[in-house]
Amino acid sequence: MESDSAERTFRNPNRVSANDPYEVGYFAAVNGLTEEQVRGLIRTHGEEVAVLVREARKLREFQ
Repeated sequence: MESDSAERTFRNPNRVSANDPYEVGYFAAVNGLTEEQVRGLIRTHGEEVAVLVREARKLREFQ
């Protein structure tokens, strides 16, 4: 049985893709944010998980 390598996607575990609803939803749930807040953080700070977690903590402190 052959696998089609064109269908494989390789995701970087150190990044959260704003285009992937599962990644955004998971990050939002784990960090106590809404999906829209996560997308805003990604627009402002980029996709790196460590940066997003730090900024999510700051955002939660001001809520």
